[in-house]
Amino acid sequence: MNSKIITSFVGIAFLVLVVALMAASGTYVINPGNRGVKVTLGKVSPDPLPEGFGLKAPFITSIVQVDVRQSTALMKSDCFSSDLQQIKVQLNVLYRVKADAVVKIYQQYSTQRIFDQLVAPRVQEGLKEVTATQSAEQIVQNREDIKTKALEIVRRKVGELIDVNDIVIADIALSEQLEHAIEAKMVQAQEAAKAKFIQQRAEIEALTAAIKAKGEAEAIRIRSEALRGNPELIQLQIVEKWDGRTPLVISGAGGTGGANILLPLQDLPNLQPPAPNAPNAPAAPAVTPARR
Repeated sequence: MNSKIITSFVGIAFLVLVVALMAASGTYVINPGNRGVKVTLGKVSPDPLPEGFGLKAPFITSIVQVDVRQSTALMKSDCFSSDLQQIKVQLNVLYRVKADAVVKIYQQYSTQRIFDQLVAPRVQEGLKEVTATQSAEQIVQNREDIKTKALEIVRRKVGELIDVNDIVIADIALSEQLEHAIEAKMVQAQEAAKAKFIQQRAEIEALTAAIKAKGEAEAIRIRSEALRGNPELIQLQIVEKWDGRTPLVISGAGGTGGANILLPLQDLPNLQPPAPNAPNAPAAPAVTPARR
């Protein structure tokens, strides 16, 4: 009786274990950010599996998960410029596996080394093609243009399996001699630009002075012509500037020499002639009212 009970218990336990194993082997879960590849007895299903829970044939079917999230890979490249200068470029490549291409990638490449096998060689090739067409100085100055052209080449070469979202050039290293040569050239260019600016400013100032002088000369000419054609204008200006006092003309001694002096009438009382009998007394000047 005891042996029958033990045998029944062992049989039930074995059946439960088989059922549990079949249940575990007959289900799968695709993690977020992944796609699944179904492989049944070595045959790959052409349709990728979405993330989530699903059923499969137990024991004979396996599910391989492929990450389709964006990844970043650091790489270095040794390039040569058009003037045969060696340039070391350090860059970051942002890429991801396309969700509808996971089956082809699984069949053709190792999913663990997809970047090294498919992306990195194309990045190296595209970057070297672009740098070979420009000088070392142009490569340093046109970093964004280098990146854009290299990215176009990489996308064309990779094809439809991988999305290469961006290439970020982190550093461009030149030889020490080349860096000094480029720096000296840039300093000379800045000095030349400064000298050109000073020359242009001097030319503008000279042109401005010439225009101003020409304008002043033209104004004087027009005024002279106006005065010659209108003599009354001179009299009008004299009248406008007269302060209302009648001037006097004082001539030299005897009216025969000396400078003539104009004095207002109110200053006449202040002119006191010296006494006639005074010794060494100069002759009194002749005072004549000025004609209006």
